[in-house]
Amino acid sequence: MTRPRAAWTPPMRQGVSASRVAVTAGPATRLADFLAARLPAGEDWPARLARGEVLGATGVPLAADAPCTPGAVLWYWRSPPPEPRVPFEIEVLHHDEHLVVVDKPHFLPVTPGGRHLHETVLVRLRHQLGLETLVPMHRLDLETAGLVVFSLRPQDRHAYHAMLRDRQVHKVYEAVAPWREDLILPLTCESRLVEPPGEGFMQMQTVPGEPNALTRIELIARLGVDGALAHYRLLPLTGRKHQLRVHLCALGLPIDGDRIYPRLWPQPALGQPPDYSQPLQLLARSLAFTDPVTGQARRFESRRVLALAPASAG
Repeated sequence: MTRPRAAWTPPMRQGVSASRVAVTAGPATRLADFLAARLPAGEDWPARLARGEVLGATGVPLAADAPCTPGAVLWYWRSPPPEPRVPFEIEVLHHDEHLVVVDKPHFLPVTPGGRHLHETVLVRLRHQLGLETLVPMHRLDLETAGLVVFSLRPQDRHAYHAMLRDRQVHKVYEAVAPWREDLILPLTCESRLVEPPGEGFMQMQTVPGEPNALTRIELIARLGVDGALAHYRLLPLTGRKHQLRVHLCALGLPIDGDRIYPRLWPQPALGQPPDYSQPLQLLARSLAFTDPVTGQARRFESRRVLALAPASAG
């Protein structure tokens, strides 16, 4: 069921939009007790309420001992543990009244989730541009670098999402992975990918059935003195999670720096940065489409270069 639109919404704070929760009936009689029971543990809600960080439906700061009224709307801003600064910057490649296109670095997630909030493309960009209505048209993995397109106007989102759903965007990626002498390229890899439940959700699984993931794989160049690695061009014809990584791994060509396929490596401890010295060698190189809102022919190209690929390759 769709939540009703709020009559009033608080402004962003450092690029972070306010979150909303409705008071429900229960044993709590004070707002501080309700928030401690309802929202993630570890927050000092009495202190946050004392600082005016929890607002009522009209923007009035609420006190810790304010009574719980079922149905009342509360606004607050997420306050996760301190995040290590990702030491790489976003480059804005294009900005008009409809779209913002950025060149994302490795290691920076696109949207908030889990342990990531401020150190995300969306929050950094909203803070930098002061645009709370920015919404990503698509996603890239945290480890993948390259192009991400954001729409500005809520009334445009359906048209852009329909364009992506109907596969009307031409996407080109590049990757560095091992070379197989016996593999005849170009080829199209087809498989059926599913996301397993539970703790195994990080790794997509290949299962029998009608293919739902298709990728065309082309060779750009052999790399290195011994030619053990190669620079590949990848054209995803569908958009399944981890599709490019799974397809290359299934061919015996795991992407250099991949910490999920074929082996799932542990994440850094909470508050600890990842090893920035070995980025995943996967880049969202280009996007092309006919804009469904303006009718313009759009084409965007990443300025980034994979660390293991020569700058002149393309």
